[in-house]
Amino acid sequence: MNLNQITIPSLDVEKASEFYEILGLNLIVDALPRYVRFECPDGNATFSIHKVDELPSGNRISIYFEEDNLDDIVGHLQQKGIIFTSEPEDKDWLWREAHLYDLDGNHIILFKAGDNRKNPPWRIN
Repeated sequence: MNLNQITIPSLDVEKASEFYEILGLNLIVDALPRYVRFECPDGNATFSIHKVDELPSGNRISIYFEEDNLDDIVGHLQQKGIIFTSEPEDKDWLWREAHLYDLDGNHIILFKAGDNRKNPPWRIN
């Protein structure tokens, strides 16, 4: 089994689409104003956004995007006006992470984990 796609809800798909294009995703399906789909610049995963009249309540979605040049991309995005809630920092679980929120309040984590993403020292066999 392979994770193929994630779809998130949005109140304004057009504005959300612009936000994710700034993050670096490549638009491949444009069915505005109700739906868009992107491909990630690395790998085969796709990411889509669909129109909703109301966002879900409670815990929101957390979206992780891995980036080998994390510090550089964060600086580049900040220059484009993207606001981060935390700068890149090393975590106890051996990842380097920076946090932000999209326009619909979904939590985005840009991170660099390398081999530790799937093979941390505490991985079970």
